[in-house]
Amino acid sequence: MSLEGAIRVGQDAPVFTATAVVDQEFKTIKLSDYKGQYTVLFFYPLDFTFVCPTEIIAFSDRYEEFKALKTEVIGVSVDSEFSHLAWIQTDRKEGGIGDIAYPLVSDIKKEISTAYNVLDPEAGVALRGLFIIDKEGVIQHTTINNLSFGRSVDETLRTLKALQYVQSHPDEVCPAEWKEGDKTMVPDPAKSKVYFSAI
Repeated sequence: MSLEGAIRVGQDAPVFTATAVVDQEFKTIKLSDYKGQYTVLFFYPLDFTFVCPTEIIAFSDRYEEFKALKTEVIGVSVDSEFSHLAWIQTDRKEGGIGDIAYPLVSDIKKEISTAYNVLDPEAGVALRGLFIIDKEGVIQHTTINNLSFGRSVDETLRTLKALQYVQSHPDEVCPAEWKEGDKTMVPDPAKSKVYFSAI
């Protein structure tokens, strides 16, 4: 994968219009539809595989926590919308994902994966890229895992809460391992000593 055209934090998220499965129906969605709220956009390699359903189910099972943070979750793979629907209509005990709470986008032309620079051209699938996009449509966080290990919903929520905190408290920053309710610090040589003296 080339770093040329790499997506960086602080850039506008590449916009797209695509077919998604939403509540077992095909719908056209646009990333721009979600401007004004936060978005967790994540890519996964393929339907009917092994690590992927664990991630998709985990995000779906915790969807209400994202909604409480005024955040939409969107999953994307290079499968067709027909494959997505078949996977959703397959019981979890049979390797399916059952009903899920958020849209699954078809990127069959691989344009979205390419735009976000997560396409593995040799395998022809997306790596496990995850992007947190703010209300203005700006990428504020990104992680990319290789194909064989999944992501953490807990860490995604922690990062999202930290992002929302600093965006609503622009004179503060969140230290390592910050969780909601923890102390923050003021990014100033003198004022930061208040934080350091307390830990």
